[in-house]
Amino acid sequence: MTIHPDSTDSFPASSEEWRMFVAQSRKTQHDLLERIKELNCLYGISRLAQNREQPLGELLTGIADLIRASWQYPDIACASIRLGDTRHNSGNFVRTRWCQSSPVIIEAEECGAVEVCYLEERPDSDEGPFLREERSLIDAVADQVGRIVAQRRAEEQMRALSQELIMAQENERQRIARELHDHLAQDLSLARADLERIGCSLPEGGPWRAQTGVIAERIGTAIRSIRDLAYGLLPPGLTELGLVETVLAHCEDFSLRHGIAVDVFADGLGGVAFDFDTQINIYRLIQEALNNVRKHAKASHVTIRLLGSYPNLLVRIEDDGCGADMDRCLSQAGRTKRMGLWSMRERVKLLGGKISFRSKPGQGLHIRIETPLNRSSNEHA
Repeated sequence: MTIHPDSTDSFPASSEEWRMFVAQSRKTQHDLLERIKELNCLYGISRLAQNREQPLGELLTGIADLIRASWQYPDIACASIRLGDTRHNSGNFVRTRWCQSSPVIIEAEECGAVEVCYLEERPDSDEGPFLREERSLIDAVADQVGRIVAQRRAEEQMRALSQELIMAQENERQRIARELHDHLAQDLSLARADLERIGCSLPEGGPWRAQTGVIAERIGTAIRSIRDLAYGLLPPGLTELGLVETVLAHCEDFSLRHGIAVDVFADGLGGVAFDFDTQINIYRLIQEALNNVRKHAKASHVTIRLLGSYPNLLVRIEDDGCGADMDRCLSQAGRTKRMGLWSMRERVKLLGGKISFRSKPGQGLHIRIETPLNRSSNEHA
């Protein structure tokens, strides 16, 4: 298509109109760039909030930096997010008289504010030196911050309740285990001994003596079952022998019972001082992983590795079973009441660590656990 110089449809008719056209084009371009910055700000906040592992304070500081870069004069802008008495500032924050703010509302209560300040004076606009669109943006940011904080607080409450549930479950297990081992099993052992003495006092070859022998054997079977149950609830020797030896004993017993070979490797744990909570939770994680292998994996071999790599303890559990679609399994864990996966994740959170599951159908399951590791003071001396 040819454009003719005298075409009045394509260009302004005069130089004045041309200048107005150029000025309007520049303003439109400037406004579009400002709107793009605002969209990038809101999108960036949503992206930052997706990282559930990032502490809330770091997240809010990152949001403050995003806000600062999204105002009309980013070179002289600074931002702060206040929650209660705590502030999370962009690196250059100074509160000045050129300030725009919006309250952070959580559950119908004002809990803080989002503030943007200019470090130097700028020409007046719709709200001091700030644009009308920046008022809409700061209100949207404050609303987004309120929802993020409310969600994080709800998650922290759920995590605390989950941890309390796990600890209550562990305490109850220990109580029941001691009751079974120290009272019921011992009482049955005494009853069995009394029955055997009564049997020995009866005539040789008589029917009552044979019957007491049968009853004594049944009591012995019940005693062994009770002790096995107590062992599962509270592994003996955990505090005396330590985590590695107790895991070895459990894996040997598991192999004998279920015909699944289990290899255990431990390295870098010399001089490591585990408290009881850490030991029992790591033990339970391995116990639950082996239970999943027995119930679901159709595996013939499991490898467990415990590696002390300061400042972390790494636990890797791998089997050669049928594998699974882990994304689907984890997403359906709550609905299908697969509490094993849920409890493993909650136990790792209780230790302040991370857990990952990697598997594909037909390729076994790989579990990787990483938790903080405390070394004894002797090793650092």
